[in-house]
Amino acid sequence: MAVAVEDRAKRADLVAYLESETQSAQSARNATASGAAASAEGAGASPMEGDWKKDVPGRPHRIDLNSLPPPFSTSSSRNPPRLIPRPAGAELLVPPGFKVGLFAGNLLGPRRMIVAANGDIFVTEMQGGRVSVLHPAPDGRTSARADVYADGLNRPFGIEFYPSAEHPQWLYVAQTNRVIRYEFQPGDVKARGVPEVVVPSLPSGGGHVTRDIAFSPDGHRMFVSVGSASNYAEQISKKTPAQVREWESTHALGSAWDMEENRADVLVFDVGSKAPGRVFATGIRNCVGLTVEPGTGDLWCTTNERDALGDDLVPDYSTRGRQGNFFGWPWYYMGSNEEPRLKGDRPDLKGKVSIPDVPYQSHSAALTLVFYTATSGKYAFPSEYVGDGFAMFHGSWNRGFRTGHKIVRVRMKNGVPTGQYDDFVTGFIVDDGDAWGRPVAAAVLKDGSLLFSDDGANVVYRVSYEK
Repeated sequence: MAVAVEDRAKRADLVAYLESETQSAQSARNATASGAAASAEGAGASPMEGDWKKDVPGRPHRIDLNSLPPPFSTSSSRNPPRLIPRPAGAELLVPPGFKVGLFAGNLLGPRRMIVAANGDIFVTEMQGGRVSVLHPAPDGRTSARADVYADGLNRPFGIEFYPSAEHPQWLYVAQTNRVIRYEFQPGDVKARGVPEVVVPSLPSGGGHVTRDIAFSPDGHRMFVSVGSASNYAEQISKKTPAQVREWESTHALGSAWDMEENRADVLVFDVGSKAPGRVFATGIRNCVGLTVEPGTGDLWCTTNERDALGDDLVPDYSTRGRQGNFFGWPWYYMGSNEEPRLKGDRPDLKGKVSIPDVPYQSHSAALTLVFYTATSGKYAFPSEYVGDGFAMFHGSWNRGFRTGHKIVRVRMKNGVPTGQYDDFVTGFIVDDGDAWGRPVAAAVLKDGSLLFSDDGANVVYRVSYEK
């Protein structure tokens, strides 16, 4: 029986899920043929680093890329979270001295957030197709009211002021198929008219719909992330070595083709120019979040890696990206580990894959990263947090033993990632594996507190230090 799904976002999510189901089934058949996987769904689920029952603020994690299991060591589980209302008495856990509370509710798929010079918070609501403005109450603990800045948008995600939040002239918004900008003056709570189209067309359709944006510190370049259309380019056509060389002569190292052309990439555009974008970095399956690190100006990608290779493959990650980096997708992962479902397709790429800076537990669904910058403010975190990052884990579906649904602290030393990350906000998963929240993105407020969005419960939380 056919069932109509009217809501565009829900319909696309359903399609993506069904596609992943098909991919999982195929992977299971491949695994059985190789004798590497268990035959029963969920058999051999491996807690390892992903044991959420051990999650507690301060618990350290470090993924050893030299100890990754072989593909199909466990079966490919189909285990999506059942989102439930917040149970009575359920509390989020944070380190000593921190407090977490509800900042705003009644949102429609809150995603990225940025903070204006006057303290207003602009948030993209992907499900609602709009950008809203949250106005903090006098005590800063909650949002006193909200305005709809712009609506009728096509899955807005990335949002940035240009040239800066302190002196904005434009508000840029990345939709799933293009980038637009609104003329902006401080204090605006409503768009000043029809937006200008900056990038008229981005690759769209398929499984990954988020598009994020970031600007280089000098304001000359705009970066746009575009996720892949598939799990591991399973529909991509084969090319001979000569055809590959011809393709890469006009494209970047590791660039995919067919429906994946200019996807699984970070693109770069010259601000103020009508010239088409160029490929900045490739082989990044789904760089959901782009972040420019303060101080160093490094561009970071926070990435969802591929599914259906088992519970502990492939690690998600956050990493710095450089012009010309190739991170492996779809032919390799985490260095020279070859994708078994495309075995032998691209031997020329072995040894040319960049290794991510901070690998995360596989299937955590790492979405975004924000660096903590507040050195003052009533609710500022202790000084040892300054310069560290906070990554948002949306939560697993392709793992027998649930993982994610939390915020982690990404450890830095002198502006360089150490590879370690620690649990920071936990408690969204309940004893039977259901979850009542899915963190997406964060923003640092002027009072030193940290906001984070949750598109599972359609709310925004606030974390403050009040010891």
